[in-house]
Parts: sequence; C-alpha cells; structure tokens
Amino acid sequence: MTLPSAQKLYAVIDGTWPASAKQALGPWTIRLDDSGSSRVSAATAEIPFKDTDIPEAEASMREAGQVPLFMIREGENDLDDVLAARGYLIKDPVNMYAAPIDQIATGRPPPVTTFQAWPPLAVQTEVWAAGGIGKGRIAVMDRARHPKTTLLGRLDDRPAGTVYVGIAGDCAMIHALEVAVAHRRKGLAAHLTRAAAHWAQDQGAAYLTLVTTVANDGANALYTSLGMTLVGHYHYRTLPE
Repeated sequence: MTLPSAQKLYAVIDGTWPASAKQALGPWTIRLDDSGSSRVSAATAEIPFKDTDIPEAEASMREAGQVPLFMIREGENDLDDVLAARGYLIKDPVNMYAAPIDQIATGRPPPVTTFQAWPPLAVQTEVWAAGGIGKGRIAVMDRARHPKTTLLGRLDDRPAGTVYVGIAGDCAMIHALEVAVAHRRKGLAAHLTRAAAHWAQDQGAAYLTLVTTVANDGANALYTSLGMTLVGHYHYRTLPE
C-alpha cells in the first residue's frame, strides 16, 4: 500500500485543523486565526510568486493582528531562500508520519483506558489546558467539518490524557495528543493512538497520519515504535521578535 504523500497531508492538515478564515491574496493563501496555532496562522504560496508579493502578505497578516508567518513545504526552496534573505528565521521544523490504519489498529487498549467523546469533556479541556492547549485550539476542533472525535485516556481511575482525531478523505489525522505530566511514560500515548486508529478504521479511513515537531523526541520515538513512516517535512519562517 502506497502511503499518502507530503502534498496530500498538507491538505489533510487544512481539512482536520482548519483556520477560522482563509483569504486568497495574489499567489498566497492567508490563514487567519487567533488560537496561537501556527498551522492555522501561516501563509502558503499556491502559485509562483515574486519578491514584491511578500510585503502584501505581510501587511494582510499584520492587519489581522498576526505576526507574519509562512509555511515552507517540500520543494519550496525559492520561498525559503527569499524569506531567509529578508531576515525570517526558521520556526518549528515538523515531521509528517503515516501508516496504514490496520497496522496501528491492532490490540484494543485495556478496558476503561480510553473513552470516545464529542464534544470534549471538561476533564479533557483541563488536561489540554495544563499542556498549553487552550480555548483557541479547542475552537479549531469545534469548527472542523469532517468526521471527528476526541478520546479521553484514564489511568489509575483518573483522567490522564486526551487526543483529537479528524478525517479528511481517506486519512485520519491525530492532533493535540496530551498526557498529564504525572501519567507520562506509562504507555497511555500509545493506547490513545491505537484507540484513535480503531475509531478511524470504523469510519472508513485507510491511513492514520499525524505531524509533530522534529524537536519532540518523545513523540517521534513513540510513532516510530508504532511502525509509522516518516513521509515528509515542513517548517515555518517568521520574523524575529
């Protein structure tokens, strides 16, 4: 089975983690959002651009109260070089992973370890908030139109973790997997990932996908250990503060 390409996963990100607004501006798609999430606040080049097109994108983002931020996808070396020359710094290099859904949807988590919930429960928002995932990102989940759910993870009879998963086309994508500090290194993240895969398989998804920063050693190790394959990269460029 051929895994989804990086180009396909860029569209899955947009579908499962949507900005509150998108504007077509010359060669750019400008994403506008007040959640603080880079994925929904970054501009992308959709057609060939000129250097003189960049100030217009910058002005649009500033007018919306956002710091200019561009997403650099695979093959966009020209944009990367032009932004670097203008003083933009690299932010958050990201790894993109994928696996056939049936490869991850193996072995159900132990009983009473994971529970499906939509909308998210208050205890889930508390776990997210403790990990820095606030109301703005919950709003991103709320407005996603595709099949979606969240999963609550429990350990020792306590709420211990949570994850959101959405589907776009034949791909399910995990976002915002968070395990409370006191419950880490106990296997809950793997249980939540497998539970997400089982849910997505029941919805007809063919692949489980996700993105995580290159710097997140724990997440990269987890998803590699589950048999997920690195299928692409992207990073952001932003102006120094």
